[in-house]
Amino acid sequence: MRFISETASDGVREQLFTLSEIPGVLWTPEGTVDARPLILMGHGGGQHKKAPGILARARRFVTELGYAVVAVDVPAHGDRPKVEEYDRIATENQARIEAGDELAPLIAGFQALVARQTVPEWQATLDAVQQLDYVGDGPVGYWGVSLGCGLGVPFVAAEPQIRAAVLGLGGALASAEAAAAITVPVEFLVQWDDERVPRVQSMALFDALASTEKTLHANPGKHGEIPAFELDSTLRFFSRHLG
Repeated sequence: MRFISETASDGVREQLFTLSEIPGVLWTPEGTVDARPLILMGHGGGQHKKAPGILARARRFVTELGYAVVAVDVPAHGDRPKVEEYDRIATENQARIEAGDELAPLIAGFQALVARQTVPEWQATLDAVQQLDYVGDGPVGYWGVSLGCGLGVPFVAAEPQIRAAVLGLGGALASAEAAAAITVPVEFLVQWDDERVPRVQSMALFDALASTEKTLHANPGKHGEIPAFELDSTLRFFSRHLG
């Protein structure tokens, strides 16, 4: 793990790093040296590790909860190079959509492919970050919606350190089998008028989660219209389960 820059503002230290050529960012409370809970965040499709929604949530996790937060660019996103296979699949999928195929199964297939690469990358990221004295090996949470959900479900299912997860805007076609292996508390977000993920698929994914503590937060609006107040709920959720 190699740090390439460090800045601080409004009590938040931001460190950009690379880990085996994977670009990432770590946010921690400025000036702190002790271990603390950690949240790994997964960004959405077409976004990156410092997308506005990721950054806004990360800063609140740091300033209001005192947590550390880490995010890395998903393959073919952000500062990572394009992947020829992914570009080919995207072009083929676009042609199939224009020919009348449903969007959701195509998204699901693509996310399942990318997850096979991201799960071990995210596990390596956790291992590296937890070696830092000001992060440590304390409780770990996960936050990710949309693509962050499609990749996050298999990650949460595979990573025993995760104690709680916020997921959503994802469907069962990509993740139902992995969801059945998740037993940690989950807060699950659904946009009732989601144009990308059919409502029935979101409900099926929620139902597939094996967690005995899981809550469904359904709000009116399209895929990218999660209400701002859901962040307040997320803060309370992680505070309860990560300390």
